[in-house]
Amino acid sequence: MRLLSTIITLSIILSGCTSISEKGLTSYVNPFLGTATLWEPEDLGYVRTWEERTWGAEVFPGSSLPNAMVQLSPVTQFRSGAGYQYEDTVIFGFAHTNKGHWNLLHLPVLPVTGDVNPTDFASEYSHENESAHPGYYQVFLERYGINAELTSTLRSGYHKYSYNDGSDKKLIVDITRTNNRVRDWAIEKSGDYSFTGFQDAEGKIYFFAVSNYPIDEIEQVKNDQHEVSVVKFGNNGKNSPLELKIGFSFVSVENAKMNLEEEMIDKSFDQVRKEADNTWNKLLSNIEVSGGTEREKGIFYSTLYRSFLWPALRSDVNGDFTDERGEVVNEGFRYYTNPSFWDDYRNKLVLLGMVSPDVTTDVIKSIIDKGEKRGGYMPTFFHGDHASVFVSGSWLRGIKDFDLERAYALLLKNATVPGRGGRPYLDEYIEKGWIAEKDTTNVPFWDEYKAAVTKTVEYAYDDYATALVAKEIGDTENYELLMGRSMNYKNLFDPSTGFWRGKVDNGTKEGKWIEDFDPYYAYFAYMYREANAWNSLFFAPHDVKGMIDLYPSYEAIDKKLDSLFTEPWNGIELHNMTGFIGNYCHGNQPGHSIPYTYYFIDRQEKAQCVLDSIMNRFYDMGAEGLAYAGMDDAGEMSAWYVLNAIGLYTYSPADPEYIVTVPLFDEVKFRLGTGNKFTIRKDGNGKKINQITYGGEVVDGWFISHELLEQGKELVIKTE
Repeated sequence: MRLLSTIITLSIILSGCTSISEKGLTSYVNPFLGTATLWEPEDLGYVRTWEERTWGAEVFPGSSLPNAMVQLSPVTQFRSGAGYQYEDTVIFGFAHTNKGHWNLLHLPVLPVTGDVNPTDFASEYSHENESAHPGYYQVFLERYGINAELTSTLRSGYHKYSYNDGSDKKLIVDITRTNNRVRDWAIEKSGDYSFTGFQDAEGKIYFFAVSNYPIDEIEQVKNDQHEVSVVKFGNNGKNSPLELKIGFSFVSVENAKMNLEEEMIDKSFDQVRKEADNTWNKLLSNIEVSGGTEREKGIFYSTLYRSFLWPALRSDVNGDFTDERGEVVNEGFRYYTNPSFWDDYRNKLVLLGMVSPDVTTDVIKSIIDKGEKRGGYMPTFFHGDHASVFVSGSWLRGIKDFDLERAYALLLKNATVPGRGGRPYLDEYIEKGWIAEKDTTNVPFWDEYKAAVTKTVEYAYDDYATALVAKEIGDTENYELLMGRSMNYKNLFDPSTGFWRGKVDNGTKEGKWIEDFDPYYAYFAYMYREANAWNSLFFAPHDVKGMIDLYPSYEAIDKKLDSLFTEPWNGIELHNMTGFIGNYCHGNQPGHSIPYTYYFIDRQEKAQCVLDSIMNRFYDMGAEGLAYAGMDDAGEMSAWYVLNAIGLYTYSPADPEYIVTVPLFDEVKFRLGTGNKFTIRKDGNGKKINQITYGGEVVDGWFISHELLEQGKELVIKTE
């Protein structure tokens, strides 16, 4: 009797102690996190006067698998980031591609009833009748009385629409609209229960759709402002929900049909949804945390989820893809979109390689294929040339199932041969060791210039990354050339101000400092890229000692950093800069590595104070607690949180090592993509790190190598 009583008591105790793994990690993910916009001055850092909204994280709440082709998500407004803003009140449709970057949103569709007005068909909705989960989205369309549910596989979307009894069933295919200009399109009935077509808008996407209701006809409805396609369904003798399975391909309708048949044609909605949930649970379980608050776990797993949505798949189940020349090829690897190199080279791409090295390998193979077919230059993105960092960091972390020599040929051309497709202004960078800016005054924020300071210091880092690859290849001559050029970041350091500062070309090699210099004024592309001089400090992750030596003393750097984090933002109102600690802006990428500078002047605990403040303040902001401080930029902002929350950050992503920080959680169990597992344990509750040990051995310095982590031991961070 006593034994039975003990078992019952233990059972009751354990019933309230469900572990994270038993609960399911996807239950911690909130896909709405990052969909809201900041409005209040205390969140923005300034008082709003513009009618235009400030940029949010620009993420989508809809269904996707990791790095999938299909992202099936609601559209509340076009030409707006991910197409979904939490504050909006109507839905225009459910689109099938998404990045969160003012593009894509292929093939928006919306279930409707009654007559169709091509310029007035959006439906009101309420957040009280809306829900989202990894691989699933649901909303009630009030205008039509339809409950919409969405789930997806890698290349196919599954729609389930529950109509009111007796309602006629129609589907608007908004085929003339995406976030890009639609160049061409086609849609036609292809069988009693299917329709097909394509939409050409930033990629020509083909689709093959199958319904559980017969299709009566497809009608074009238009007026002088807009045109939509309306699919009209007949009766199947039942009053079951309308279910629509749509396969996609960037190759052909036939391949879209093949993708659909391979991935979901014989599966139920619940089965596809459950498989999506299992896929996400498997990925998220690579990092299991204990300790911390429920709020911190929610933000952690939501940002981890958000870190694995881009790059996006572009090849079919048989390996076919359309290459840079517009030809259909099959090279034996999965073909992906380009990463957002300027943003996510800093951290997200390293995290991707740690967890999903197979995806990283194919992304690198994809950019090699693109580079060889677009003039011999490695692809770039928006600003800078950071594929070099991606390739170097991946190879040195052991991801080697790609042709390094082919990658190096492209990277070397980017670094040494001026030309269209390579680095902008490379000729003057090579000639002078810095890029000149225009000599002008009173520059409006949005004006496009060279972003010469940012380019110069980032090209220097890219030279270093390419040099690391040259060393692996055995190209000593170019290794020495590029390592010498990696010191070019010093050429725009102004010792009289302690800032990196723009120069104009006055005919001399040294140039002349720009006189209209205000370190508090932010620019879109004059001197600095989306930053001011404060947020452009201390970027030389490859040469910390050289960077520190530019200043007269540790005390001078300490004072500079303290000023950065305490000098108030000057109130300038910008769409893309929000979330301030002093003049430090977490809402844009340029300054994201600055806080760690404290480490190198023996003030590590100050860095931790800043890091903790950032993690605590800038990831569930706003009235609903659903806003980031700024754009997620394809996962960079999210990955920053993930890495700092576990106590590792990619200070120099080109190098196979991590700077150690104080984790949020008591214990972190990390399973690398190789299958090796290591543990991070926090010993103490302070911000000052007293000692770092790995496998019981004291770690010298602040960095831990990837090679050591692969050994699968315990990293202990002792604090006071």
